[in-house]
Amino acid sequence: MRVAVDAMGGDHAPAALVAGAVRAARELQAGVLLCGDRHQLETALRDHDVAGLDIEICHASGQIEMEDSPTEALRRPETSLRAAVAAVKDGKAQACVYAGNTGAGMVLGRHLLGCVVGVERPAIAVQIPRAKGYTVLLDAGANVDTKPVHLAQFAVMGDAYVRAMQGQQAPKVALLSNGSEEGKGDLRVRRALPLVSQLPLNIVGAIEANELCHDKADVVVCDGFAGNIALKSLEGFGKFLGGNLSETFRSGVRGRLAYLLVRRSILKIRRAVDPGETGGALLLGLQGTLVKAHGSSDAAAVKNAIVLAQQLAEREVPLQIAQSMERFIEMSGGDPAEVPETRTRKLWQSLRNRLRGSSRNEDPDPPEAATAEALVRKEDDNG
Repeated sequence: MRVAVDAMGGDHAPAALVAGAVRAARELQAGVLLCGDRHQLETALRDHDVAGLDIEICHASGQIEMEDSPTEALRRPETSLRAAVAAVKDGKAQACVYAGNTGAGMVLGRHLLGCVVGVERPAIAVQIPRAKGYTVLLDAGANVDTKPVHLAQFAVMGDAYVRAMQGQQAPKVALLSNGSEEGKGDLRVRRALPLVSQLPLNIVGAIEANELCHDKADVVVCDGFAGNIALKSLEGFGKFLGGNLSETFRSGVRGRLAYLLVRRSILKIRRAVDPGETGGALLLGLQGTLVKAHGSSDAAAVKNAIVLAQQLAEREVPLQIAQSMERFIEMSGGDPAEVPETRTRKLWQSLRNRLRGSSRNEDPDPPEAATAEALVRKEDDNG
């Protein structure tokens, strides 16, 4: 098993990426392919004992900055991010980890790896901690403007993800809304709920953001705008909680004594809300394993991201999603002689038509912004 790492992306590159890769190679006996400027990577590796470790360097002279347009990754074939994603495409690695520009990774993933048949838009899936285990939230930021049919696809992907990673036979799937009562939510959510309810999944309705950390659902589906706000709100509160607790326990002798009694519980809470502990987010719906680590990842977070990438690749999550989509398409009928893309297109269209037939008095879908797929096609057409 080999994991390709874009060692030049993120706030603390390349030092943190290299240090995390070394930890992963040593503790997991994992193979790591570091992609980036050879001179800088060799210099960073001198700070570590790498004797006997399976670490290789793939030289790439350029890098994608956080402020770059996602499509910049298509115009520049020499970047470290492209080299890391291409390693998965070419079979030189079984998974890829990057901590840099999220959109650029998504565009390259679609362009080089392609989407699973039946998936019109990949989604970012993140693990939200709860009392026991995790709730998978998607989309966490890949698609700001979505249609109800895309939320239905997210539901199928999230269900397959939890089945593969957590071994659950019937994960509870819910939509994120501002209330669970009928009629709550914006137009997209109100139209998506009856559409999602047609799927052969364990749909439990809608939940609110304050229930993400409870056991109400194993998979929570939403558009990328709402998902990203929910995720960043949880991360921000986690930092606030940790800082506030530290300040409280430093104030006086009583506070210090109390800290000695509860420090293990506090550390457990901090780890639960630390995005670096979960390793990163998977770009679901691609024909390959692509993990986005947090931009501010330190060495420990990078190691955890590599751990997650290795687990995802070993459990063949992209294949599980593809098989789930295929079963769903077969259950929905259609001519087996048709190519999968044609049958998929007819499937989603039939669901759209069925939904429209039951809600003709509602407004049409909101305008759709340019997607990564459209941007990729535009860049290809322009050369």
